[in-house]
Amino acid sequence: MKQTLSNDLLTVTIDAFGAELQEIVNKRTGWQYLWHGDKTFWGRRSPVLFPIVGSVWDGCYRMDGKEFRLGQHGFARDREFEIITDTPDDEAWFSLESDDSTLALYPRRFRLEIGYRLQEARLTVMWRVINLDDREMSFQIGAHPAFNYPGFNVADDVHGYFCFDSRSLEKQVIEEKGCIGNATEPVALDEDGMLPVMSDTFRNDAIVLADHQVHRVSMLDKNRAPYLSVLFQAPLVGLWSPSAQAPFACIEPWWGRCDRVGFSGDFSERDYVNKIAPGETFSVSYMVIFDNF
Repeated sequence: MKQTLSNDLLTVTIDAFGAELQEIVNKRTGWQYLWHGDKTFWGRRSPVLFPIVGSVWDGCYRMDGKEFRLGQHGFARDREFEIITDTPDDEAWFSLESDDSTLALYPRRFRLEIGYRLQEARLTVMWRVINLDDREMSFQIGAHPAFNYPGFNVADDVHGYFCFDSRSLEKQVIEEKGCIGNATEPVALDEDGMLPVMSDTFRNDAIVLADHQVHRVSMLDKNRAPYLSVLFQAPLVGLWSPSAQAPFACIEPWWGRCDRVGFSGDFSERDYVNKIAPGETFSVSYMVIFDNF
């Protein structure tokens, strides 16, 4: 089942399956900002990553002295959410609660609530994680929205640009089995402080910017015209596209990150893990501001 938010500028559609964004359409031009999920490149659009972000080492993690297997980015993106009906006209909310199937993968009782608020040319994505267990809850959560490049042509040398609220950036390097090593590398920005998106930009997987280096990432078209911006207070953000031929790129605020290579500690000891006591709620959000009206 799908929910729709609409105003004079935008129409936003969300599917209760995964509480995932399906469309963000500019009503004045008909332009679709969000990737449409063609499996030729990537079959998703804007999945929510929970209770992990990225991969656990060798697909296995430890909690309460036991081992559990969990695939990349967790399971919330592949679950049917309940639609919360008592919401304001400019918001849509969805809820997922733990059950026997989730407890077999992640041994904590929880409720995950995902909300979307549309105001003028701004879309705010809101998350609430409630600990329903009688033990401390360790978890991660992240976003993975994919935005189409305007005027994409696979033959272009540059498909677009990323611009940041910092002009000096260092990325963590994904080394093995989707996990982070100890190496870091500077991000090669041009003379205007922008990162050109070219055929080899994502040759080594995602660009991972950690430790609150940036809190705003803007996407510009190949002529450097403003397109959209993602604003967040997350400690990390990932930038990713699956191939040089893919006509989109992802801007991903993360409250969490994949394991380090060889990590074998308890889940609670993972880098960038969040912890809440029984009965507590963890609330965060990010905002997308759209241009080209």
